[in-house]
Amino acid sequence: MWTGLNAAENAPPRRDFPYYAGQPVALRAGGWSLLLLSVLAGYAVLLWMPAAAPGSALLSRLLFAGLPLACLAWLTGRDVKALFGPFGLREAALCIGAALLAIIASSSTALMVQAFARYTPNALVLASASLSLPDFVLQLLSMVPQLLGEELLTILPFLAILQLASSRWGWGRRRGIALALLGSTLIFSAAHLPTYDGNWAQCFGVIGAARVVLTLAYIATRNLWVSTGAHILTDWTEFTLVFLVGPDNAA
Repeated sequence: MWTGLNAAENAPPRRDFPYYAGQPVALRAGGWSLLLLSVLAGYAVLLWMPAAAPGSALLSRLLFAGLPLACLAWLTGRDVKALFGPFGLREAALCIGAALLAIIASSSTALMVQAFARYTPNALVLASASLSLPDFVLQLLSMVPQLLGEELLTILPFLAILQLASSRWGWGRRRGIALALLGSTLIFSAAHLPTYDGNWAQCFGVIGAARVVLTLAYIATRNLWVSTGAHILTDWTEFTLVFLVGPDNAA
């Protein structure tokens, strides 16, 4: 983690992280609290909205990303765009590289975790093996808002923790970023516990390892499109592998 953090921080000069230090707009404690509550509300909708009704799964995914984005826009106005950045060939290449590293990190960690803990498959991934090609493509596309929501679930707490460490506690920049990376990774990992039947080793080990890589991609670029694109490619790769070869061969 420290090697990746050093590499990300020693990259060429770029714009600072948004909001935590008053640029381009300051968020006070009340604003951060409201923003984090909107993240929690979006996650609750994703988790508990009934999936039986047609279109409800897509609606819950849209609300998962939409609620915190709407709250951030209400708090910051047009400066909501500071969370993102330009996206071109360079950013696309960074997405691919970060996705490859995330897959390597999670696969390597999975081999270690399986040596002493049970492995819980993702039911949605397994179910994709039985889909027709049009339904599978539709499934991949419908995942995009959820994965953007997962990035917001991670990066907004990352920025909140960084603001707390830097402005309230007076910590140094690198120490604050390290704490924010750790704290946001734990949040992301814990959010996956319902998906993996409470498998702590898998969520905090395998899922957490991939999350660190994705967050480092954001730290290096300050661009949520990059970490989101890498996240999409990572998950699409897993789903596509199972769809093509079946769950038993993919495992």
